[in-house]
Amino acid sequence: MKSDLKLLLKALEFAAHKHRDQRRKDRKASPYINHPIALATVLTLEGRVADPKVLAAALLHDTIEDTRTSYEELKAKFGTRVAKTVLEVTDNKRLRKHTRKRLQVEHASGLSRDAKLVKLADKICNVRDLGEHPPVGWNKQRRREYFDWAKRVIDGLRGTNRRLEAAFDAAYARRPA
Repeated sequence: MKSDLKLLLKALEFAAHKHRDQRRKDRKASPYINHPIALATVLTLEGRVADPKVLAAALLHDTIEDTRTSYEELKAKFGTRVAKTVLEVTDNKRLRKHTRKRLQVEHASGLSRDAKLVKLADKICNVRDLGEHPPVGWNKQRRREYFDWAKRVIDGLRGTNRRLEAAFDAAYARRPA
């Protein structure tokens, strides 16, 4: 128990430091760290996920993709399981956006259970944020396209956690008309 809490606080501190200068693209330019915290919260409260390694991976899920963090660094600080989960949900930013999105759909069903849980929470949080606090300049059409793409990703994750899947479906039901 004590080591679980230590892992989570260490992951939170690391993610906060790595994302310290990043902001979300909403009108308020919300601190980016709110997003990983939201994932861990969704997993815990809505998905009833209590595995500290999954929660740590959720807190760290964008560090390789969006900061100067390497897989090796995560592995050394948080262990192989957490680092592998983060790597599984990391997009290759050297690829074009369209290709990255297509690969997320294609690879969803082959992810580990840990990565599927993190991906479910990520898409839940993203569609909720998109519905409530869309990025500046995103019109309804672009938001609808994101919702539909996220659903295709989630469809590849079905059977992982029915509570999280239901939470996504509820968020998707509020898709812009």
